Amino acid sequence: MTRHSLIAGEAGARLDLFVSGRLPELSRSRIQKLIAEGLILVEGRPAKAGLKLKAGQEIDVFLPPPRPAGLEPEPLALDVLYEDEALIVVNKPPGLVVHPAPGHPSGTLVQGLLHHLPNLKGVGGVERPGLVHRLDKETSGLMVVAKDDRSHQGLSLAFKDRRVRKTYLGLLVGRLGFGERLVEAPIGRHPNQRHKMAVVPLERGGREARSVFRLREELRGPLSLVEVDLLTGRTHQIRVQAAHLGRPILGDKVYGSRAGEKSLAQAVRLLVGRVERQMLHAWRLGFEHPLSGRNLTFEAPLAEDMAALLTALREAP
Repeated sequence: MTRHSLIAGEAGARLDLFVSGRLPELSRSRIQKLIAEGLILVEGRPAKAGLKLKAGQEIDVFLPPPRPAGLEPEPLALDVLYEDEALIVVNKPPGLVVHPAPGHPSGTLVQGLLHHLPNLKGVGGVERPGLVHRLDKETSGLMVVAKDDRSHQGLSLAFKDRRVRKTYLGLLVGRLGFGERLVEAPIGRHPNQRHKMAVVPLERGGREARSVFRLREELRGPLSLVEVDLLTGRTHQIRVQAAHLGRPILGDKVYGSRAGEKSLAQAVRLLVGRVERQMLHAWRLGFEHPLSGRNLTFEAPLAEDMAALLTALREAP
């Protein structure tokens, strides 16, 4: 992290232009991306690129470590649900990292895809070939990957324009308290804990985030099995909004409530052993084929650990 303070002669400068002047080694697009990701702060808060700065203000610039550029194929087992000349749909298991990052240089989904698809290298970029979206390491479920640049552009635009239908299944701690609700809670980078997201008002840098939570089943614990339709695609959106409702995802070590899960821990362990990850699954994915325009919808079976937990909870006396 680097910190920069404005002097009188710099007052009135746009944030992006100020950072460009202070850090000329960064491209304008790189600066815009850092601002969009909440990694450039003004007086400790995320800000927009066009913010006019005042004398004496402090600007913090966080530069994430560089990602590895060289990707080598690895023979990883893939659960392929569909594949054609343009795309492939896989059911990602929990615990699998999607792309290399600090601490996870190998053994990722991308490296497994490169082994399965030798021509994927470079599609849509060098570091994340074929990827148009991603899932957290602990989240299981559906991912679509483009096999050529034209398909990558079409799918990327569909995600950007919110034309992709995404429904998740999640186990929430506690009774949901309603049958169905549109949750509108803007999300931004946590002001104090940079590895976390949080519900942040729009006027403080939060971005629109909308989800439909729908009760599917009430289980002992108490726990609630829910369907969640994502209407926007913010980082950790379901996990943040579930915690905001006071019903965090079971097993979520970042946004979960320790107090809320304490009463469940012993009962869950007795049923199926320790819950080791967040119980969240990307269940249904629908989109138009980027080449043919055909409407496609896929559903992915639950990972073994989540399916076993649900079975035990339903069979428990």
